[in-house]
Amino acid sequence: MSKEQACMKKTSIGGQALIEGVMMRGPKRTAMAVRHTSGEIRMEEWDNVAPKRPGLRKCPLIRGIFNYIDSMRYGYKCLMRSAELCGLEDELENALEEEKAGKAAAAEETPLPVPEEPVAEAVPADEVPAAAEEKPKDSKASVMMNIVMVVGMVLGIVLSLVLFIWLPIQLFNLLVKVWEPLDNRYVRGIFEGLLRIVIFLGYMVAVSRMKDIRRTFQYHGAEHKTIFCYEKGLPLTVENVRLQSRFHPRCGTSFLVLMLLVGIVISILIPINHAVLRTVIKLALLPVTVGVGYELIKLAGRKDNWFTKVISAPGLWVQRLTTIEPDDGMIECAIKALEAVIPEDPEADKW
Repeated sequence: MSKEQACMKKTSIGGQALIEGVMMRGPKRTAMAVRHTSGEIRMEEWDNVAPKRPGLRKCPLIRGIFNYIDSMRYGYKCLMRSAELCGLEDELENALEEEKAGKAAAAEETPLPVPEEPVAEAVPADEVPAAAEEKPKDSKASVMMNIVMVVGMVLGIVLSLVLFIWLPIQLFNLLVKVWEPLDNRYVRGIFEGLLRIVIFLGYMVAVSRMKDIRRTFQYHGAEHKTIFCYEKGLPLTVENVRLQSRFHPRCGTSFLVLMLLVGIVISILIPINHAVLRTVIKLALLPVTVGVGYELIKLAGRKDNWFTKVISAPGLWVQRLTTIEPDDGMIECAIKALEAVIPEDPEADKW
């Protein structure tokens, strides 16, 4: 972290890369700026509604769990809405219509004999039941998009549990059978933790080669650059934003890395070796991992000292995989979203 970054304003404004756009969340408002397939930027803004929570949910360690759940739920909704704003659902609907037309054309070319049926008496249009009315044109695309997102999320959760919890435990148990002296909880915890990190990095390298994911990572870079420009007090122009770093210490990538590192310590403290039981215990302790990771990332966003530099360094390095230099159009989206959430009171967005 440079000296220039250490002198920056510590803003509470955060962002998220979306499908062809950026979402920015300020102290009072949230905005999405999405690049439509036509080339125009489409905006959507709304006021933040602070949930009423008991004092317990505001306590350190515990608050991170609820904030994490809120961000996951909120991020899912924003991803779905960004797909609508950027025109992906329109393209899906067009594809469905083309497929339907193709099937109809094929059926006309090879007609099948149809038995004669009595001609039904015509029914006036105003007497047709409501249930028989045609659904809105885009309903099928919306349903399919929701199904794809839900199925993808469920499969992602299951795959994550297998790869990041069950697999490392099983592999270490196999190593112990080959060489019994390895049966040490410190060696086990470090092995499981390092293997999770290797799997995580391998996954990031693999998905970063996908065209659509690369564009999302570019928007991620635009989000970071724009927030840096704002924190330095510079005018929000494409030229100024382009010069900023794409690596930000207060990032979701850094949070995930911190959770992986905290998980190593927690793994060392678990004395159980049985694969299934150890997996269940790790799942039960996941809120602890989230809570500690949240407090560390919050600390890294507020303070600049040797400790925060150390805990921020791994996440900043991994951001070389999850952020890519954006083009000017992506920067324009990020600027539009950020400008919409900047509070009138300059002190309102400080940590």
